[in-house]
Amino acid sequence: MQNYFTPDIETASRDYLTAIQSARLIKMVENCYKHVPFYKQKFDEIGLLPGDIKSIADITKLPFTIKQDLRDNYPFGLFAVPKEKLVRVHASSGTTGKQTVVGYTKHDISIWSESAARALAAAGATQGDYIHISYGYGLFTGGLGLHYAAEKLGATAIPVSSGNTNRQMQILQDFGSDIICCTPSYAMYIGESLKAAGIDSAKLPLRAGIFGAEAWSENMRKEIEKSLNIKAYDIYGLSEIAGPGVAFECSEQKGMHINEDYFYPEIIDPDTLEVLPDGVFGELVFTCIGKEALPLVRYRTHDISALTHEKCGCGRTLVKMLKPKGRCDDMLIIRGVNVFPSQIEHVILSLGMEPNYQIVVDRKNNLDVMTVKIEMSDALFSDSVRVIEEQEKRIKDAMHATLGISAIIKLVEPRSLPRSEGKAVRVIDNRHI
Repeated sequence: MQNYFTPDIETASRDYLTAIQSARLIKMVENCYKHVPFYKQKFDEIGLLPGDIKSIADITKLPFTIKQDLRDNYPFGLFAVPKEKLVRVHASSGTTGKQTVVGYTKHDISIWSESAARALAAAGATQGDYIHISYGYGLFTGGLGLHYAAEKLGATAIPVSSGNTNRQMQILQDFGSDIICCTPSYAMYIGESLKAAGIDSAKLPLRAGIFGAEAWSENMRKEIEKSLNIKAYDIYGLSEIAGPGVAFECSEQKGMHINEDYFYPEIIDPDTLEVLPDGVFGELVFTCIGKEALPLVRYRTHDISALTHEKCGCGRTLVKMLKPKGRCDDMLIIRGVNVFPSQIEHVILSLGMEPNYQIVVDRKNNLDVMTVKIEMSDALFSDSVRVIEEQEKRIKDAMHATLGISAIIKLVEPRSLPRSEGKAVRVIDNRHI
């Protein structure tokens, strides 16, 4: 039996969802035109008036928004409500330029919490559960996003935040946490730490985990499920749109259902900007049709995904996005070949290695050189140099077969690569330094 949080929306007919989307888009465009000078100027430049938007089908008439637009209007220039109507402000943890600042009204917090509560319910969470939240709290949206979702669901939130892994393990045992929420790389680290401490994860009440905020592969899902003895679910979000809960996996785990009554998705060709049909991978774009404070219009996420309206076995009718293949801005171009870190991770895990790795890209004699450092298991580390060299060659051959280019493979000592309690730093690109 499926566990829904809002069945009237999650199982609604396409006509009903379209009617909701159309009404909310019309209201949003008028709000943007009246209250956000940036959007009024953009609409005026293309000769578009709010009255030109009569249904969701007219969304392609609207201009795109990019992250730089938020930075150019830092901190509050894209807000559509007076500052006194805001109840919370978050900001991205961007590594370049100014942070992107996002704001929420009381209504915005409510719909965000509802969206993320749907994700919890889809993972089997109920009012009687203890939700162990190991995402970071603060300006990052992860911790508070799942925290409010747990409370919205009526479950008990345990605001552990990230870090202090010994305390995490103690709470998992003593509080009887049922569901854990964190980044997949930190979930792996907690699993490693439990094993090192001699704690049998099978004896913990923990039964499910909701992981997001960074790319992870199906092989990594299997590793996490084995390590923590749970079922692992994917969740998608980004601070500019809301935070975790924009989309979520159900029990079928064949893509993530998008909360399209609040966040309308499109897939575009990143070069031509034309909208692509179902099943075709391109850049994911969202329009915040339900938000008041920061109603972004056709925001380009840089995530590469595809949409599908195929019937889902869970009964939900919400459109699904396929697991992102990567990000346009995370994509590496090595000697003319597009390479995603997720492809490298897939190779590593398919060969039985643990997903602790780092990609280093350099330019030597005007030639791109990619080195992949991978931690050895304790057993492999104790083997002879010849065995280690043979393993490196095996990985190199598999990497070449998958990527179409060669890479230098370096097997390094166990636990020698830096661990992350947030987003793992997988790529060091020295070509830009």
